[in-house]
Amino acid sequence: MQPFFRALTGVLAVGAFAAGVPTPGGVAADAAPAGRSSTPSNAIVWKPCPQDAAAECGSLRLPIDWAHPSGATFDLAVARRKATDPDRRVGVLLVNPGGPGDSGVDFAVRRAKAHFSADVQKRFDIIGFDPRGVGASQPVRCSQELLAQRPSAYPRSQGEFEQLANFNRALRQDCRRHSGPIFDHADTLSVVRDMDAIRRSLGEKEINYFGHSYGTLIGQQYAEQYGDRIRTMALTANIDHSLGAREFLVSSAVTAEDSFQQFVTWCDRTRSCALHGRDVTAVWDGLLARADRGEVQDPGNPDQALTANVITQVAFKAFYGPDWDGLATYVARLGAGELKERRQPQRLGISEVGDKQTTAEPFHAVFCQDWRIRPKDYREFAGLTQAELRAAPHMRGSPRIHAAVAGCVGWPCKVNNPQHRPQITEAPKILMLHSLHDPANNYAWATNVHRQTRRTTVLVPYEGAGHSVYGRTNCTRKAVDDYLLELKLPNAGHRCAPAASS
Repeated sequence: MQPFFRALTGVLAVGAFAAGVPTPGGVAADAAPAGRSSTPSNAIVWKPCPQDAAAECGSLRLPIDWAHPSGATFDLAVARRKATDPDRRVGVLLVNPGGPGDSGVDFAVRRAKAHFSADVQKRFDIIGFDPRGVGASQPVRCSQELLAQRPSAYPRSQGEFEQLANFNRALRQDCRRHSGPIFDHADTLSVVRDMDAIRRSLGEKEINYFGHSYGTLIGQQYAEQYGDRIRTMALTANIDHSLGAREFLVSSAVTAEDSFQQFVTWCDRTRSCALHGRDVTAVWDGLLARADRGEVQDPGNPDQALTANVITQVAFKAFYGPDWDGLATYVARLGAGELKERRQPQRLGISEVGDKQTTAEPFHAVFCQDWRIRPKDYREFAGLTQAELRAAPHMRGSPRIHAAVAGCVGWPCKVNNPQHRPQITEAPKILMLHSLHDPANNYAWATNVHRQTRRTTVLVPYEGAGHSVYGRTNCTRKAVDDYLLELKLPNAGHRCAPAASS
């Protein structure tokens, strides 16, 4: 099987992110209240990480509910790569790679060396952590048997809408039972308080922070709560947490459709594209129509038809790179019925809990506590869905965001961390970067956050495609590095041209 097809297996579940890296237990720091003067009595005890002895792993014991700091606790998994030039060390750089559900420990141990420039690695201790409910930080776990019964995220009647709501309520109770009280406190505002506890435990007066995608929400809310404890903060692929349901869904659909059009344009001008010389849009629409009729075979399971929703999710994931070449080959071969290879069986990281198998499933525990989006009935939900489809007729909305919102149907209306306009008053200047053609996070989200925080943010557009931004070009890397290392911000109006492949 070609790398593209192998890499795209497993994109069907909303919460399919990197699994957390197990960490050796450290002597936990004492839990401390969220108040600004509290300091833990113990630091993290670091030990070599089993995956890479050059990195250090540990844990920090923290309250599950910061409103009751003397109550139940959990162990937050943390990893560190120390500055390679300690004599020129600037400080700590906390990182979050996104999700919700991605492992910061895994990022620090496995990915940070390839991600950050040598200069950043020389000058900063890079600190990754698994947010509460994720990876090795008391992960949210749910019954795999129940997850396999998830109904369609596209109900066609009030009855099917009620079935979706009932399933979500049952799944929520199942996950709470398997996960314990951490499930009800997996919101980003609680993560922000954990992050400041890491700062205190490290004995740092200020932190530097790099957040990507959902990690930008952590950064924004840390700046709201603890702005005076920031030296620098760089945010890429920004989240706009002020959006209501319709704005959120439609803007997500718009940016997914824009990425599809970028793919079509690339294929039209690129001779190596497997669809070059054909009407790419017509080929794509025809493939989805065949899938609607059950005529497209799943290459990983020849006895099962591949749905249009699965195909759009594969394309959506390919736009992250973007891997336009791989997607074109996939569409061409799928349309010709040539994908006969079987997928390799996936290792799902399942563990036994009592007599039931469970799997890590943190996405909705976070998302549904950060977003007060609760369509009350089929009519409202169908209206939102139709608005998505109008905004993205070829991508049929934004498959991942639609599934995220559908997963909150039936949840309680009260949430721990509802949407609001950012209120950042004490932070230094924050650097934001965002791709004009990001498939997941609309560029308008970045401009809206920047408009709402104009006195404290600087926005640099990357004029190309894809979801990640920092390592795109020398321009994007230099903008972040100059800021982190020298406190040098780009001039107003600074932009980064697209990479040659964009």
